[in-house]
Amino acid sequence: MSLLGSIVNIGGLIATPLCGYAVDKIGRKYSAMLFGLPFVISWALIAATTSFYTVLFAVGLSGFGAAGQAVSTVYISEIAQDSIRGALTSSTVYGFFFGLLMSYTFGGYMSYYSVLYTHLALSVLYILMLIPLKESPCYLLMLEKEKEAAESIAFYQRVDVSSKEVELEIQKIKLQLGSKEDKILKSDADTQEAEDLLKKTSVESNEKKETAWQFLKRSRSSQRALIAVFTVMSLTILMGSIVLQVYAEPLFKEAVPTMHPNTCSILMAVTYLTAALLCASMLDKFGRKALLTVTSILTGISNIILGTQLNLHWAPHWFTAFIIYGSSFVYNLGAAIVPFVLTAEVFLPQVRGLGNSVAMATMWIMNWVTLIIFNPIVEWWGLGSAFYFFSFMCFLSAAYGQFCLPETKGLSADEIQLLFLKEKRNDTQKV
Repeated sequence: MSLLGSIVNIGGLIATPLCGYAVDKIGRKYSAMLFGLPFVISWALIAATTSFYTVLFAVGLSGFGAAGQAVSTVYISEIAQDSIRGALTSSTVYGFFFGLLMSYTFGGYMSYYSVLYTHLALSVLYILMLIPLKESPCYLLMLEKEKEAAESIAFYQRVDVSSKEVELEIQKIKLQLGSKEDKILKSDADTQEAEDLLKKTSVESNEKKETAWQFLKRSRSSQRALIAVFTVMSLTILMGSIVLQVYAEPLFKEAVPTMHPNTCSILMAVTYLTAALLCASMLDKFGRKALLTVTSILTGISNIILGTQLNLHWAPHWFTAFIIYGSSFVYNLGAAIVPFVLTAEVFLPQVRGLGNSVAMATMWIMNWVTLIIFNPIVEWWGLGSAFYFFSFMCFLSAAYGQFCLPETKGLSADEIQLLFLKEKRNDTQKV
């Protein structure tokens, strides 16, 4: 079961490096369309074959499409206004949960081939619906296509292309593309002077274009942002939610044997979706730090309760199902979504594709690692002990979120860089 649950992760991991290359080479819109094709091919293969190995290949190929989530987060974050960026970026997660709910519902009430053809049609529809959308204005400005960028901004903000709003947005994006980080790091300026430097409207053009790796190598704020995203993504995946998804059926069979497995799955998807929608409504109100910290602590407590229940059976069997739903709810109320929001917003445009690829690769690897280590932990120390380990990772995530993670709510990319530069400045002063 752990191997089957890992196949999509392996496909996603293989395809993830291509995401960073594609978003910078062919753009956000066409990359999103490109990564929709594996789903079309996968569903077509499954519908046309009865071979187990072909189906297995198709499942792995679908992981290539799932890797496209990195493209979606970049695309959405660049067309969303800063004040609602958190809610819109989190749509990649609650949109996935809505699709999961629909898939479980289709699977329970439709025939096998009806399910396949429905998913095939939806995959084709996804690509077609992207056609009328505009390319990201940030990517267009990277190509020095200012007229097309202005049209894109006007399209997404529903304003006239010659309006002041479009002009201001163009200047803001240019500031991000002409990052003055080097000057801030090399100067002995105080915080106010650094902020004034970032707010200047003049943009210096680079004499030579750098690759994403070259930019990352010299950009301290981007390096610190990458470390933060890698840490948060790793810790939240190691909180054990993927185990509950893959092993939910046997756990529910013991807890509520009279309930149909598909009904349990539908209720789980409803739990995920409800929590994710609530999270989207709170991200831009309470911020990323608070949600990550509080939900990590609550998930840790839930895992401890679940672990003791599985080891000692101190409560009725139905309580096991209740705590699984409860743990899944609080996890998706913040800890599951914050890493994806951070990944979309903490990087400058020059390394946004690369940063998202590294973050998504981290997710696939940690999902695979969690599933692979789960069985050995259960065999050596018991099922409950595995959730004690997950609870420890929850509390570690809460500590990191509270004490090490800067708050990025409502800030533009260049302002977020300043937060990481302040940390760098403080470290230097301490030395």
